[in-house]
Amino acid sequence: MTCYCFSEEFVFLLAKPFLVLRIEKASFICTQMTEALKTYMQISLSFALFFCFPFLSYQIWCFVIPSCYKTQRVQWTKLFYLSVICFLLVFFLIYYWVVPIIWNFLFTLNTTSTNLLHIQLQPKIYDYILLTVHILFVSSICSQVPVFMIFLIESKRISVKTCIKNRRSFLFFSVLIAAFFTPPDIWFQFFCVLPIYGVIELAIFYAFIWQISQVRQNETTENQIK
Repeated sequence: MTCYCFSEEFVFLLAKPFLVLRIEKASFICTQMTEALKTYMQISLSFALFFCFPFLSYQIWCFVIPSCYKTQRVQWTKLFYLSVICFLLVFFLIYYWVVPIIWNFLFTLNTTSTNLLHIQLQPKIYDYILLTVHILFVSSICSQVPVFMIFLIESKRISVKTCIKNRRSFLFFSVLIAAFFTPPDIWFQFFCVLPIYGVIELAIFYAFIWQISQVRQNETTENQIK
């Protein structure tokens, strides 16, 4: 209910990437009587979940930490901070850079290069909000891929050798995500594959360095015992 009171301000925040295009008479339309109400309810629910998610994550973290050993606490705390950093970094990168590019591409598709046919873009507000929220949600989920990879490797659920052998599967996974969640343009899919696969490669490189440090630490401990 609190977010609903500021629903118009939230709609403006999500419409800002479209207004950056500096289109003459940039506006949105409603074609149904209940479309404005549905848009406000959708945006209020999305922002309410966005604001409540950090508190929910913190409560889960506080509930799990007391039952962990000291080394596990350090590991979980590191993953928690890494998850927050990745989420915020990817969210603002998508909002300020990727979303305007996507809408610029979609806007150019609705402009004709000849005088034979005139097409004028009049986007529906609900469709615009739904697509923007969808892009931000998918990018936020993808931002947790390196955290998940590091957790699996550090908990020894998978090994570094397994990750290196399955690089082709990771590349196919990145291409599949780009194919489903990007506009039908080869350049958008290419620029979407690069960061996803690059993050996975960085996670594997981190796991390799971590494994070497663990081996050296074990050797040092054995030498001290001897």
